[in-house]
Amino acid sequence: MENQQILSQPTVSQQVENKITPFSARGKAFGVMVEKELADHIRGWRFILLVGLILLTFLGCLYVSLSNIRTVFANTNDPDRAFLYLKLLTTTDGTAPPFHLLLSFLAPLLGISLGFDAINTEQNSGTLTRLLAQPIFRDNVLLAKFTAAIILVGVLFFSLSLLVVGGGLVFTGVRIEPEELVRILGFVALTIIYVGFWLSLSIMFSIAFKQAATSALSAIGFWLLFTVFYPFLVNLIIRSLLPDPAYLSQAQVMAYNELILDVMRIAPNQLYTDAATTLLMPAVRSLGPMNMEQMAGAIPSPLPVKESLMIVWPQLTGLLASTISCFALSYYLFMRREIRS
Repeated sequence: MENQQILSQPTVSQQVENKITPFSARGKAFGVMVEKELADHIRGWRFILLVGLILLTFLGCLYVSLSNIRTVFANTNDPDRAFLYLKLLTTTDGTAPPFHLLLSFLAPLLGISLGFDAINTEQNSGTLTRLLAQPIFRDNVLLAKFTAAIILVGVLFFSLSLLVVGGGLVFTGVRIEPEELVRILGFVALTIIYVGFWLSLSIMFSIAFKQAATSALSAIGFWLLFTVFYPFLVNLIIRSLLPDPAYLSQAQVMAYNELILDVMRIAPNQLYTDAATTLLMPAVRSLGPMNMEQMAGAIPSPLPVKESLMIVWPQLTGLLASTISCFALSYYLFMRREIRS
């Protein structure tokens, strides 16, 4: 009897197997859902059209930069003229804005298009109920949709950075410096976080509203608010409330300018523009107003990568915190939502 009891008890390896199996099954199910979401996005016309628009914009800006790169490189008054590959992303002849400014306008559309119908379309069609009837965790559905979209965005912008490096090598023959590569990769990471904010915001609207059209209009409304109307409203309110600058001292004018910048930085596109400008233009030393005492004795020269990262760290933290907050709210709403109705 004792031998039978000993044989009937699970061994240590079987106990470990029983503990690991649910986690491995969960990871396998999560991987399958991510692959399915990736396939759906790649085959969808929305993603193809937006990628084509961003690619055409990038190629147009790259063509303008390569056409004017000789003039820019010969300008001895520009402290950033030695950074050839950074100039490919920031140089313009006035016909169009630089690529990073155009990207601050187009990148939110990419995030919105990938997430505005992530949940409500599947719930309205009944596929969400059948999906969650399987032995998978509910939060894996939301995590798979967000992860698949971020992977696509990361591959897209990393490929564009490789096109910058390849185009510069082919047309100029100048090798890229490690500092330039670090700055370009930092710009790519910043853009992914920026798109991730709009992606998490649109997913939150897809959970909050039952109709995909309503969630899409809400996300586009927020995009138009921060991109077009918010700077206009801030300038209008500030001009009506602040006194005449002619009667203010220099310290008061700087304090009011700093206040205006702080209010403008509530908008995510302002945070992205400030951080991208600092990363791609090493000569930028400050994102706020500077008085003559601070500028006295300053030699116009590019900053090291570490110093530029220290300048943009508040903007990067703000974008990352906004993305995490929107996704956490989406997670909360989705976990408490009744999907059978």
